[in-house]
Amino acid sequence: MYEVGTMESMLNKLKSTVTKVTADVTSAVMGNPVTREFDVGRHVASGGNGLAWKIYHGIKKSTKQEVAVFVFDKKVIEKFHKFEKDQIVDSLKRGVQQLTRLRHPRLLTVQHPLEESRDCLAFCTEPVFASLANVLGNWDNLPSPVPPSIQEHKLYDVETKYGLFQVSEGLAFLHSSVKMIHANICPENIILNKSGAWKIMGFDFCISSINPSEQEPKFSCKEWDPNLPPWCLPNPQYLAPEYILSVNCETASDMYSLGVVIHAVFNKGKAIFEVNRHDIYKSFSRQLDQLSHLVASIFMNIPEDVREHLKLLLNVSPAVRPDADQMTKIPFFDDVGANTLQYFDTLFQRDNLQKSQFFKGLPKVLPKLPKRVVVQRILPALTSEFVNPDMVPFVLPNVLLIAEECTKEEYIKLILPELGPVFKQQEPIQILLIFLQKMDLLLTKTPSDEIKNDVLPMVYRALEAPSIQIQELCLNIIPTFANLIDYPSMKNSLIPRIKNACLQTSSLAVRVNSLVCLGKILEYLDKWFVLDEIVPILQQIPSREPAVLMGILGIYKCILTHKKLGITKEQLAGKVLPHLIPLSIDNNLNLSQFTSFMSVIKDMLSKLEAEHKTKLEQLHMMQEQQKSLDINNEMNISADTHVTNTCNQVSLTLEEKQKLAKEQEQAHKFKSQQPLKPKSLTPVVPIKQTKDLTNTLMDNMASLKSNFGAAPSGGFPPASSHLGSLGISSPVDNVSTYRNVTNGFNTNMAFPSPALNMIVNNSNQNISASYSSTGISKMNIIAPASMQHYNTANISSGLSQPSRTTADMSAFDNLFGFQKPKVSINQMSQQHPSQWSNQQGVPSQGPQDLSRPSLGTQAALTGQTGFGMQANPFFSPQNFTHPTVGTTNSSLASNDLKDIFG
Repeated sequence: MYEVGTMESMLNKLKSTVTKVTADVTSAVMGNPVTREFDVGRHVASGGNGLAWKIYHGIKKSTKQEVAVFVFDKKVIEKFHKFEKDQIVDSLKRGVQQLTRLRHPRLLTVQHPLEESRDCLAFCTEPVFASLANVLGNWDNLPSPVPPSIQEHKLYDVETKYGLFQVSEGLAFLHSSVKMIHANICPENIILNKSGAWKIMGFDFCISSINPSEQEPKFSCKEWDPNLPPWCLPNPQYLAPEYILSVNCETASDMYSLGVVIHAVFNKGKAIFEVNRHDIYKSFSRQLDQLSHLVASIFMNIPEDVREHLKLLLNVSPAVRPDADQMTKIPFFDDVGANTLQYFDTLFQRDNLQKSQFFKGLPKVLPKLPKRVVVQRILPALTSEFVNPDMVPFVLPNVLLIAEECTKEEYIKLILPELGPVFKQQEPIQILLIFLQKMDLLLTKTPSDEIKNDVLPMVYRALEAPSIQIQELCLNIIPTFANLIDYPSMKNSLIPRIKNACLQTSSLAVRVNSLVCLGKILEYLDKWFVLDEIVPILQQIPSREPAVLMGILGIYKCILTHKKLGITKEQLAGKVLPHLIPLSIDNNLNLSQFTSFMSVIKDMLSKLEAEHKTKLEQLHMMQEQQKSLDINNEMNISADTHVTNTCNQVSLTLEEKQKLAKEQEQAHKFKSQQPLKPKSLTPVVPIKQTKDLTNTLMDNMASLKSNFGAAPSGGFPPASSHLGSLGISSPVDNVSTYRNVTNGFNTNMAFPSPALNMIVNNSNQNISASYSSTGISKMNIIAPASMQHYNTANISSGLSQPSRTTADMSAFDNLFGFQKPKVSINQMSQQHPSQWSNQQGVPSQGPQDLSRPSLGTQAALTGQTGFGMQANPFFSPQNFTHPTVGTTNSSLASNDLKDIFG
């Protein structure tokens, strides 16, 4: 509530203040003819003798031109007698009328003469900021509160120097040309206009020469009358001593007043001496003595280079004081800033050549001047030259330099309205070049509507200009401000024009600069616009100069490597690489350029491979996950069905429900697990080493021979069954057939180890024997896979067990009537190969070298065929099975033989 009440009170106070001001203005100016042509605004300052004039801001109704309205309200003199009122009004009217008749740059310009009504006096002048008295701290007759612009206004050195210089020039004009003395030069009668120029007003007590113009001027002044109202007398603090003491005045009297003004400017408005208006003669007498012996403290705040001249101006003798023309030439006013401002004030008197030379050197001076001085004094003078097209190329750089130091609000208010017509000028061409060089400034501070309507069309004209130099400059500058261009304008207006410049030009420089420009602004475009619009442009370029090719390569590389852009693998495979690879082998490229091409092409291929490989891996992973999900879903469905059915069939106990909950939890865990990935394991092929069983074979044969006795003379029945019980195949009846085939295969072919087995005492010990037509030619003893530590000693010990009954094989031959050659292996080894034959005359296979295993033996040991290939699966124990006889059956057969033979 308190805040609301405070806000309401502030609003009411503001409302009352505005109402009061409006009422005061209305009541003061009501009925004055000035109001017919001018709108009177706010109260801004006060000026004139005794600060009697209130200064208001005004606007001319017909032209909307800004003016200052001076108003003297007659209500302030109501306390005086009618005679005194008339004297005050006459004095004020005289001063305005005299000012209206005089025209000079150093005098305040009157735009509308004095108008009198019953309540006020009013006239209009050029726009005014304040009087020098207001700026120095005299705020009489100002609005309450005092405007901050006046309270905070501080004079810069250049303003002070040039202001005093302007007053000196104004006095020189009055003294030399008009033959007049002002007689009241003081801060109240020095007005600072809106541009900061110091102007003279207040000619209420001016005195003209009584001599003709061709003679030496002579002035007569009136004696000081202390009984007159203050507004009917000049300011005594700034009057020369002779004016009071000797009732004498001349042009030097104004120069004394100027000296006191100089002192006041450097001492915050304080005059040298205080004057008692009621005892003015005594005051001036004392002042005269002090002027004869000026102390150093008076000049403490005065700049060193003007102190001596100030002492001359304050001299008691008028003849010693410098005149106004001499004062304008003192070194104190010979300042770069003051001279610059002075040149601007006389600019209308210069020709184009002088102006151009001055404007060329101005950028060096502008940084040395205060911003307020530049904006108020120099900028208006510069923009006024825009009406002269020949001067625009010289003026425009300075205007844009000032714009850089201005705020955006100041730029929009003070500079942009003046630049509007210049944006549309196409001649001279230098205007366009200057704007292009400062395009970043324009795009930063210009509102978006003006950018679209004025600034960007100028860039488009530059891209379409017939001048190659303009196109090149524009293409080089565009990347510097591309980030400031809105995306629709860039996409729809700028890029198409750059494309046309690149494809349609006949200049190699323009084409290369177009490619460079496109490469630099890629980062401000989106990915799909680049792929759809920029890449096709590259493929349409007809020329094949190395610079163009490298420009094309540079754009491709930027698109490929930029984190925001990138090229899809489809674009790489379908458009980019088919375009880029033929360019890489162009005959115009040197080694370095070719290397650059190949580097980019390799990068593209690597990107293509990586992306596509990643895609395929992801697809594979998705497929595996889908399979896993399908399995999990089936299990979940089964589990849910089982749980549902179980719950539906019977009511479950607490333990059964806990069990079902655990099963569901396990199923959920299994579902959430990552799919198992099979690990590829390299199979380790066992190294099979061939063992030499020759010695073992010979030992076994010798043991067999020693165990079997000599065959009896009588015949025996066929012993095939007995041999079969020992696991040894006997010859078949058809000897010729058996010579070539054993079990249906040639004897030269190697059988797998399970093909023929001789089981002796232990089924884990296998003896594989193959026969030729002459009997046993070789015997292979093979350890089965279950025997980890196999050696020949085990086999020998197994064969020589005493429980086994053995017989000589030749006895069996005699017994069964089938006669084999009674040749032992040792005898066969001593015979010539030609003697190896059976009884029927069919040559048999010769004895093999027992020092190394035979082909069959090697095959049996290694499990491979004689050609080094894996054994045919047809040769397996399942295909070739033999009946096995245990050790008991073999022993029974031996016992029967013993019974037969005793």
